[in-house]
Amino acid sequence: MGELRGFLEYERKEEEDIKPQDRVKNYKEFHKELPTEELQKQGGRCMDCGIPFCHSGCPLGNLIPDFNDAVYRNEWQKALKILHATNNFPEFTGRLCPAPCESACVLGIIEPPVAIEMIEKYIVERGFKEGWVKPEPPAHRTDKKIAVVGSGPAGLAAAQQLNRAGHHVTVFERDAKIGGLLRYGIPDFKMEKKVIDRRLEQMEAEGIKFQPNTEVGKNYSIEELKSFDAVVLCGGATERRKLPIPGSDAEGVVQAMEFLKHNNEAVDGLHEVEERLSAKGKDVIVIGGGDTGSDCVGTSNRHGAKSVTNFEIMPLPPEKRSSENPWPYWPFTLKTSSSHEEGVERNWSIQTKEFVKDESGKLKGLKTVQVEWIKKPGKRPELKEIPETEKEWPCDLALLSLGFTGPEKSLGEQLGLEIDERTNIKGKKDYSTNLKNIFVAGDMRRGQSLIVWAISEGREAAHHVDKFLMGKSKLPIKGEGDLPTP
Repeated sequence: MGELRGFLEYERKEEEDIKPQDRVKNYKEFHKELPTEELQKQGGRCMDCGIPFCHSGCPLGNLIPDFNDAVYRNEWQKALKILHATNNFPEFTGRLCPAPCESACVLGIIEPPVAIEMIEKYIVERGFKEGWVKPEPPAHRTDKKIAVVGSGPAGLAAAQQLNRAGHHVTVFERDAKIGGLLRYGIPDFKMEKKVIDRRLEQMEAEGIKFQPNTEVGKNYSIEELKSFDAVVLCGGATERRKLPIPGSDAEGVVQAMEFLKHNNEAVDGLHEVEERLSAKGKDVIVIGGGDTGSDCVGTSNRHGAKSVTNFEIMPLPPEKRSSENPWPYWPFTLKTSSSHEEGVERNWSIQTKEFVKDESGKLKGLKTVQVEWIKKPGKRPELKEIPETEKEWPCDLALLSLGFTGPEKSLGEQLGLEIDERTNIKGKKDYSTNLKNIFVAGDMRRGQSLIVWAISEGREAAHHVDKFLMGKSKLPIKGEGDLPTP
């Protein structure tokens, strides 16, 4: 490594943000750029630790110490090649990944970890700015046709890898534009959609065909799909978890992804925000404390909500790791997102018991109770309500951010695919299904997960599809063979 004492000399520094009261006026990204010299110092904090546990934290196997060192030495084009060798879309992960690599960083034992995610984003942004990210169509084409169903990160990664192996790839997407949840699930203030569009331009120039407004099994037949030499299903885990309590049919009880998708489409100019799905002037309660709930908080504030409250059934996490949650495992600690900073009342250990309706069936409030989790040796914690803690909250819009239970069943049933015990499409170790030429990757195979896992699954599925079609594969799989440098 170039700076042997960098982790002693330099403190972790992150991007400054536009003030909350200013950034909530629009849906643009709000981070201020760091100068190159500061980024070099951040790369220099990587401590040449001998065994880089950041690799174990990264599902993609990113060569993190290598690109950190290249940044420290101001060798940005080299850093981009290293990064692209294992990650097709670092501009997505550099904005959206929760960075399990940083949680596993050895420096994180004693100091704030290396700012890996931020460095990753700046590497690829430098690449686009300098014109280093160019289309790389394959030198030779095979006669194999492959259908990729779903255009989220798993589908896009699989498509780019298979196209670079020389196959003819068509990506099917049921929405109006390509991108899956990247397009219509992630608010623009976290990632503006021009970030997707510029990558799609590269992929189209490489020869990939994109077919939006196409839902396989509805306006595109199963028979046509089966005409492809191989099919990769990357449709995601989009079956939303419900909250079956009294009053759940009230007007104003809305699934978080319906709310977010509708708003993203409005930002994209496809329609105006419906009053039913607007938070303007309303008391909003977001039920669920994950990233999707945080996105609902940020979006509600941009609508001009009267108040925004967040419920989480789990207890308040500690500020630092507990003895039961040691390094290098994912830290179950309190996380405050940029959306939380913009204004929200957060409540933990609280359970919603009833949605209260007015005479016309509209939501007017919620009834809750405080809960505690009782730990018993060898058993899962039990949820217990605390007596005399009932409360009623004013609420005009309740957003259910409760996660997903698996992929929608229609396509799998029409194809005759086996389902696993978690209701996902059953994929083997090589990503194949019970039908020999149909493969599955991403959330559709593993359940709701991280963007970095989706890209990893798409890449690995592409390796196995190429091997299935050609007898052996030119595409890398994590930990195997030489890594190409797109």
